[in-house]
Amino acid sequence: MDGHRWTAWLERAGRIAALAAVVFGLAACNNSPHPKGSESSNTLFVAFQERTPHHLDPIASYALNETPYLMSAYETLYAYHYLKRPYTLIPRLATEIVTPRYLDKDGKPLPNDASGEVVSESVYDIPLRQGVMYSPHPAFAKGANGEYLYHALTQAQAHDKHTPWDFERTGTREMVAEDFVYTIKRHATTRIEAPVYGVFSEYVIGLKELGPKVKEADAKLRQGLDPAALDKPFLDFRQFSIEGAQALNPHLLRIRLKGKYPQWKYWMTMPFLSPVPWEADKFYSQPGMAKNSLSLDTWPVGTGPFMLTEYEQDRRLVLQRNPNYRGEPYPCEGMPEDRAAGLLADCGKRMPFVDTLVFEAEKEKVSLRAKFVQGFLDVPEIERSDWGPDFLADAADSDQVRRQYEQRGQRFPKSIEPNNWYLGFNWLDPVVGKGDTPEQQLRNRKLRHALSIAIDWEEGYGRVFTQKAGETAHGPVPPGVFGSRHGVPGHHNPVTHKLVNGQVVRRSLDEARQLLAEAGYPDGRDGKTGRPLVLNYDYQRVPTPEYKAELDWMVKQFAKLGVQLEIRATDFNQFQEKMLKGKQQIFWWGWNPDYPDPENFLFLLYGPNAKAKFEGENAANYENPEYDRLYRLQAQLDDGPERQKVIDQMVDVARQDAPWAWGYFPWAAGAFQQWVPNGKFGIFVYDHTLYYRVDPKLRAARQAEWNRPVWWPLLLIAVAALWLGWLARRGFVARERAVALASAPAGEQAA
Repeated sequence: MDGHRWTAWLERAGRIAALAAVVFGLAACNNSPHPKGSESSNTLFVAFQERTPHHLDPIASYALNETPYLMSAYETLYAYHYLKRPYTLIPRLATEIVTPRYLDKDGKPLPNDASGEVVSESVYDIPLRQGVMYSPHPAFAKGANGEYLYHALTQAQAHDKHTPWDFERTGTREMVAEDFVYTIKRHATTRIEAPVYGVFSEYVIGLKELGPKVKEADAKLRQGLDPAALDKPFLDFRQFSIEGAQALNPHLLRIRLKGKYPQWKYWMTMPFLSPVPWEADKFYSQPGMAKNSLSLDTWPVGTGPFMLTEYEQDRRLVLQRNPNYRGEPYPCEGMPEDRAAGLLADCGKRMPFVDTLVFEAEKEKVSLRAKFVQGFLDVPEIERSDWGPDFLADAADSDQVRRQYEQRGQRFPKSIEPNNWYLGFNWLDPVVGKGDTPEQQLRNRKLRHALSIAIDWEEGYGRVFTQKAGETAHGPVPPGVFGSRHGVPGHHNPVTHKLVNGQVVRRSLDEARQLLAEAGYPDGRDGKTGRPLVLNYDYQRVPTPEYKAELDWMVKQFAKLGVQLEIRATDFNQFQEKMLKGKQQIFWWGWNPDYPDPENFLFLLYGPNAKAKFEGENAANYENPEYDRLYRLQAQLDDGPERQKVIDQMVDVARQDAPWAWGYFPWAAGAFQQWVPNGKFGIFVYDHTLYYRVDPKLRAARQAEWNRPVWWPLLLIAVAALWLGWLARRGFVARERAVALASAPAGEQAA
């Protein structure tokens, strides 16, 4: 064999050996989506679907998918007990749950049980915790002379800064009452969406009047500037004062409200009243910051247990433990079943337990589910209540799946939580909305009634989509909340249902077709032009396969009446933008309430809370003077027969107008790995990450156990590769011998 041929054979053999090494190397690889070794770190791994949060500014944020980040970085005056049900208020940044003082029109004190009719003002004097520090941030950094280091930056100085951690120095300071005052006044801002300004301005004394003043001040600041410019001069809310928010001393906050508003205590559990330091607002208002996505909307500055340290748009967000956090003791009380479930084992221990929160994008629901089953996600999505029912439905469909979940100790504790999903009609739309004339209003109402009858929620979300199963809604107030008549005999929705032999049943399609014809669309066609009725359906998810089935089902519901439904599906952020502009026609929406009171569902139909007009949470932009009057009346009443009567009247008005096809009330359940032993889902508990504990050692062991490589196919490949190498070697030798024999002189034999 000559040298060249021998070299070629060695190269071929080397490639075969390399292939075998790659095969065995791949077999030994860890299939975890996380960096090697991270499974042994004190980190909570969570997924998020679609895109990153749209708002992380506590004034602007009002979307469910934003709460895990927001409530990890910020704190509230009050919170809900993690374990107790019914939900119980506890102080967080306040030192106690205060009882308001009631005053009459002359400023004289009234008893605590005074009627709302005689209460002119409610006064909340809220003592605050001392020594509460903000997380480290360059907005607080000061030089030796006491001057702020980063409050007078030029655009050139900021151009290479993309995160707060790109600045060399950080600082902190103590939270004070004036920070809450600043927050309340910021609700009158013109700079960013403030969704509850409409509600707050109805109650906080002076807040409504502050709105025009802020608008005027902002206009002066921006006079002569490009209206489309990203950079805007600092709008300092310290220059304004209102009677309804005062700092009596650094640790005593006074909030004054118009009239009697018992629900205000619940608003104090929400980030709308979280303290925002003026220094952060000023810091982010500097030239070049907006261009680099440096703002309160992206990088929070709070007193919470965690702080945002990584932000990769639509990919990954990481929060680290706030080194300035004081710590909170884990609760020692709960429900009777909590002790047996091990939820009291951490009694009195200092929280938070984990060091790092990692949120990573997972576009497909199928892959997200698979990663949880494999153990690569500790919780699928913190804020969602539908993952537990999803896994429970899989277990109900397959004994093998059920056994796997049980063997792996994956828990899906089920509960009844007040929330809803519904299909809404935009009140501003000329076809399905209110209508401009009395005749058109009647036609549009009959159209909404017909469509509401045709959508068979009992079928779709009772029998078909079992992962999202629930009970058909007959109004806006779900079970588990005062004022709900859900399931009470005689309180069904008469527009869509009727009693037959003592049973509540959905009205027939014939009745729906008759209403459709009276609306001017016989058989789904315009009675004047003969053209088919085509309606647009805005959906808040990209239509992946798992969502497409639901969309197809909804199309079929409309098709029963001959109505064509066009799907306009987008990601959630684009959907939100369309809703804010009032450009939707028919839309899919759900509501996780802010607090356990009927007002927080009834306000979803309150006129001054319309999304398109006032950036509120009335997504249908519904407006009815009688409903609005009753809403204001019930808000002043304590729970009791009088308030129940008013709520019943409101529900009757809304049922007849039908701004929603009422949808369904879903079951709720969390989803937790066995190494998250104290996981408990609660729809009103917003600060879950404070309580979750992870056992990294157990996680690492279970991930290795559940994701062992399958060796035998790889061994077969390796053996086959060696066999092919041997065949190639034998063929090569045979060819060499043949060549040698052919070239040898006559009478000679090759060696």
